[in-house]
Amino acid sequence: MDEADLAAIAAGLGIDRGAIVDATWADNGPGWAAILLASAAEVLAIRPGLVPFDIGIVGPYPEGAHAALELRAMWPQHGATVEDPVTGSLNASVAQWLLRTRRISAPYAASQGAAIGRAGRVLITQDADGTVWTGGRSVTLVRGTVDL
Repeated sequence: MDEADLAAIAAGLGIDRGAIVDATWADNGPGWAAILLASAAEVLAIRPGLVPFDIGIVGPYPEGAHAALELRAMWPQHGATVEDPVTGSLNASVAQWLLRTRRISAPYAASQGAAIGRAGRVLITQDADGTVWTGGRSVTLVRGTVDL
């Protein structure tokens, strides 16, 4: 990721460029500009303006916390920034990045959605061959069929 992208991300998130510890383009289908902050508290404190593109934000919790990481997923839509409460593709991409760079080890749990009043929890595991698995529990809110 180049410096212009990082500056645009920092401006859209309303944070100082120096708060971004590391960054990468993360893609396992949907593409994300993934940025690492120093802590989960920094991730939760973000009050974004208009973000420039799809951004995944991640920060570690202290040892022994309810989760290893806090994630947020944001993107621009119709002139506003929207946020997803739980994003499997982002969690999988971030897991691949952080496992590859040895910033984390699997298995672990990630939290997502807390900043918008949700309590998402994603479980990450890794097979002996290196395959990363993303999972967790879900709740069906609406069920139906479509007649064509």
